[in-house]
Amino acid sequence: MSLTDAGVLDAAHAWIAQDPDEETRDELSALITAADAGSDDALTDLHSRFDTRLAFGTAGLRGEIAAGPNRMNRVLVAQAAAGIAAYLLETAHGRVPSVVIGYDGRKNSAIFARDTAELMAGAGMRAILLPRLLATPVLAFAVRHLDVSAGVMVTASHNPPNDNGYKVYLGGEDHGSQIVPPADAEIAARIQRIAAGSITDLPRSDAYEHAPESVIDAYVAATASVATAPALPLRVVYTAMHGVGWETASRAFAAAGFPAPTTVADQIEPDPAFPTVAFPNPEEPGALDLAYATARSINAELVIANDPDADRLAVAIPDPASESGYRRLSGNEAGSLLGWRAAERASATAEPDSGPSGTLACSIVSSPALKAVADAYGLDFEDTLTGFKWVSRAPGLIYGFEEALGYLVNPKVVRDKDGISAAVAFLDLANSLKAEGLTIADQLDRFSARFGHFASDQISLRVTDLADIDKIMTGLRQTPPAELGGVRVAEIDDLKDGFGALPPSDVLRIMLEDGSRVMVRPSGTEPKLKIYIDASSTDGTVEERRAAAESRVRELGDGIRSHIA
Repeated sequence: MSLTDAGVLDAAHAWIAQDPDEETRDELSALITAADAGSDDALTDLHSRFDTRLAFGTAGLRGEIAAGPNRMNRVLVAQAAAGIAAYLLETAHGRVPSVVIGYDGRKNSAIFARDTAELMAGAGMRAILLPRLLATPVLAFAVRHLDVSAGVMVTASHNPPNDNGYKVYLGGEDHGSQIVPPADAEIAARIQRIAAGSITDLPRSDAYEHAPESVIDAYVAATASVATAPALPLRVVYTAMHGVGWETASRAFAAAGFPAPTTVADQIEPDPAFPTVAFPNPEEPGALDLAYATARSINAELVIANDPDADRLAVAIPDPASESGYRRLSGNEAGSLLGWRAAERASATAEPDSGPSGTLACSIVSSPALKAVADAYGLDFEDTLTGFKWVSRAPGLIYGFEEALGYLVNPKVVRDKDGISAAVAFLDLANSLKAEGLTIADQLDRFSARFGHFASDQISLRVTDLADIDKIMTGLRQTPPAELGGVRVAEIDDLKDGFGALPPSDVLRIMLEDGSRVMVRPSGTEPKLKIYIDASSTDGTVEERRAAAESRVRELGDGIRSHIA
């Protein structure tokens, strides 16, 4: 609900009175002074900060670092930490709950993590802070390794430089996965109650612990164990995208026996300014340009990139047709190859006469290719709602992925996407192929020959008014397409109220008579409508299959654009 102009000024003054951060206090004071002097822009800015607050949900918190409840700052983090502590204490059934806290290299990450540790210790919990800035997968691992009640990771992953965020994991019966309903709403309600008072009244304590180095050592050992093929002299380029991945990844690569990759020097150390990329996301155009330049200089056979908190992995391979000389694999391509690798390993280790067992899982917007692999190997398959909080909970999981460059290759020890263990798995795959005289490009062709060629595309429609997304989704529900790209629609699954075993989600799944599909959903983290298109072909040669599937994807893209225009 919008505040009055007087109300927003009162709220800003109250915020300053409890804010421990000099930078955000000064920032807010300047806005108040400008608003008092008659600046409409300053008043509009204050309303954008105080009329609402960052919502705490299954993705935790994520937003721009600035003053006010609709931004990321020390006040909001303190309220969140106290709310999470209250939830854990109230659901601990008489036991003393425990939490492990990690943080990356973004602005204020270390400060937010220390505040969290002090507040949770002050609330009467056992709080454990990781020894330094580390990758998100290390925190996810530590939740299970230390057998704690919960984990908190301070990171905004691959968001713009001035953003930060807060991810929450649960131990116990949740096995270290990120929170899902109803825990998110229950935590949010407690945060809201905390926010009604001042954070200056919250007890703090410096009696928190620091996790020992043995936690990182154990993660490195578990991650290195993902590799099984003998290491060969593979020419590899690695970039950390100015994030925190390199320290841990380099140790894991060495422990697995891989030769040290050539690094992108200008991007290898943590830097919260992300000076060499416009947007620190390896999916974004231009983000891998420096990696490609480094790769060309050594004639690299493989490029691997972690995003800033190293929970995602991008892979690129040589491509003479590309201007850069390299082509980044889509998340679906990399995910399908790693899924095939997981199925092969399950088959190789199966008991005689019993066949492989386990589940391959991916989000509903990811390629159907993984199901084809599961079917071919007699494995179970599950598609889940978007997000690894869902993928990681698939029963019997041996491998999971989602198209946004997230892969879970070691679910026995980490229940979240992990860009470092995925990098080890991909290097292992490249090594085993090289031993046969083959490349990743060859393996993609072999996949198409065995399972069919699966083509995918994604359309992102960015909006300035979130109401536009609601209008488009409402329009699709009220006037659904009868055909797309010249093929009739067979059925439309509306997940708004749940569908089968899937919980409710604002997603439409449009199935065409030829087996292709179009998925439409609002983004969970950005003002975008996302459209996912998938088609496949099993007819003819690999080249003919590829051409047919990719042509079909283009036709579907044109069709859905025309329908929602």
